[in-house]
Amino acid sequence: QVQLVESGGGLVQAGGTLRLSCVASGRIFRINAMGWYSQAPGKQRELVAGITSGGDTNYADSVKGRFTISRDQNTVYLQMNSLKPEDTAVYYCNADHMRGGIRTIYWGQGTQVTVSS
Repeated sequence: QVQLVESGGGLVQAGGTLRLSCVASGRIFRINAMGWYSQAPGKQRELVAGITSGGDTNYADSVKGRFTISRDQNTVYLQMNSLKPEDTAVYYCNADHMRGGIRTIYWGQGTQVTVSS
């Protein structure tokens, strides 16, 4: 089993910054991609940013130029700048894990981000 633990969420005013962290631990063999997803109340979970083991990144259009995803081995970060009230959501990290030909997607428990106007 692989565990993901997020941290760094909180309450911030519009225009402010937050940095989310997610640490993977446990029986890790190989983690391919890692990513951050957001889920606002009453909405589906959606991709915010992803990063491969090779460092390739992709972003939702709504966060391009404001958020930056980075990774250090089995830890993934999300630098969130110029935050907007519409960024308010629970943010989850995930990890695409491969072991013995078996692919498993793991999720963290989520961290709340609230942006006040």
